[in-house]
Amino acid sequence: MSFLLPTDVKVYLYLSPCDMRKSINTLSVLVSDTLQQNPASGHLFLFRSRHKDKMKALYFSDNCFSLWYRKLDSGRFIFPKGKDGCIELTREHFEWLLVSHQYQHTDSLTPKEYSAFH
Repeated sequence: MSFLLPTDVKVYLYLSPCDMRKSINTLSVLVSDTLQQNPASGHLFLFRSRHKDKMKALYFSDNCFSLWYRKLDSGRFIFPKGKDGCIELTREHFEWLLVSHQYQHTDSLTPKEYSAFH
């Protein structure tokens, strides 16, 4: 998986668990009020769920916001423990987080097959 992001985009990971029901508007307020950053800066902001199995990414480009969502079928993402605020990730760390099992804890790597969607 690869995102088509400009090379100068910074990636910020919000370390506290976030309600995955939050939309573009509420995540933008979180970025502005809590992180003291401009959500329309062109940087990418990552948010994680309490159970560490879901992530959302907020990104602004060309007069529109994009919201990406990733959910693991099994396992969990590995995040720094006991920290608040946010950290800046390198582009490589961001891509590893999305595609590598190195940053996921899972008991089974067997892919699931789906036949019905709701």
